[in-house]
Amino acid sequence: MTTSDQVLNDIATRYLLVLGAAAAELWSELPHDLQHLLFERAVVLGHQREEDESLREQLAKFLHDRHARTAAR
Repeated sequence: MTTSDQVLNDIATRYLLVLGAAAAELWSELPHDLQHLLFERAVVLGHQREEDESLREQLAKFLHDRHARTAAR
């Protein structure tokens, strides 16, 4: 990988991180259907990158611990 490729990869990674952080911060304000779609896509993407079968449970706990309203939906 060239230096310019690495810089572009670093920029893309930064954008994805801040976009994900924004979605997590606004989670309880999102419509339930969008929450479900984002959650399921995150689980699929996470499983493509790692072999951790508990990702679904860990991600659900992370979101519920930060957004109590999502637990009641």
